[in-house]
Amino acid sequence: MSSFVSSRRGIARCAGAAVLFGASAPAASRLAGDMSAFTLAGLLYLGAALAVLPFSGAHRPTRVEARRAAPRLAVAVLLGGAVAPVLLAFGLQSAPAATVSLLLNLEVVFTVVLAAVLFSEHLGGRVIVGVSLVVAAGVTLAWSGGAELRAGALLVAGACMCWAVDNNVTAKLDELAPVHITLAKGVVAGGVNLLIGLFLGGWPSAWRVLAALVVGAVGYGASITLWVAGARDIGAARGQLVFATAPFVGAVVAWTVFTEPVADQQVLSLVLAVAGVAFVLRSEHEHQHAHEPIEHDHEHEHADGHHDHVHQPVVTGRHQHRHAHQQLVHAHPHVPDLHHRHQHT
Repeated sequence: MSSFVSSRRGIARCAGAAVLFGASAPAASRLAGDMSAFTLAGLLYLGAALAVLPFSGAHRPTRVEARRAAPRLAVAVLLGGAVAPVLLAFGLQSAPAATVSLLLNLEVVFTVVLAAVLFSEHLGGRVIVGVSLVVAAGVTLAWSGGAELRAGALLVAGACMCWAVDNNVTAKLDELAPVHITLAKGVVAGGVNLLIGLFLGGWPSAWRVLAALVVGAVGYGASITLWVAGARDIGAARGQLVFATAPFVGAVVAWTVFTEPVADQQVLSLVLAVAGVAFVLRSEHEHQHAHEPIEHDHEHEHADGHHDHVHQPVVTGRHQHRHAHQQLVHAHPHVPDLHHRHQHT
């Protein structure tokens, strides 16, 4: 298969992942008023776990890897799988679905800021301008309505902060595949939230339970699976670039499919957020940098300048296995990805 076909297929998969995830917020908003936030959050993540379960048998971590990953996985499950979806569910009860979708751009901002503060990642001029624009977009949405809307916006912002911590923690969880992280979040966090919700409010109707599981399976589980498959063809950086359209997809779905009225402040926020995300994503930089020796397991290919190990027999294309990196010093354009967590002075 030619590289052009592979790239086109990868872009299509990542775009499909963005559409599914983007549509999940307005779809979940239709269920938010009919069940408790804990019940909705639990069902969404249990649905995600069901979707990735068939893929969880591949590349199982060893006991040593699982034990080493356990502290970081616990943080991801607690904040990303338990707290964040509950805050989002509460936010969906107080704010329009299009507003919530656009506010989800704050996840990009908080992820970048936390990476800079906690892990000394590089913040260039583009990132600072982009972060400022996305924050301005969020302020435009939150402070243009009543107290209930502002409360909903703060809840969604809290969810984005929790997911930002999750993103920074799981970025270093190369002992586990994304499906294993999603499965843990779904089973543990989703199960606990569902039990809390049932204790507080009882069972919702059967069709609402099924609808929430389907939204979770499609909007979270299938979306993650599609994104991982697409990233194998086009790489993680380009895959994330395509996936960053998800919040805008959610706003469009809310306006068209669910016929929410379009507010002027939402349109202004959309323009600001699009510009901000574009600045953040175009943040690669170049300088002489050193890679320390490391051994880890992740998807890679041998034409990226970082993976020169030899296979017998020869392996081509994107593949995954545990491999070692020797110390390397070079210069090339890069972003703060899995192989570029160095500090800047």
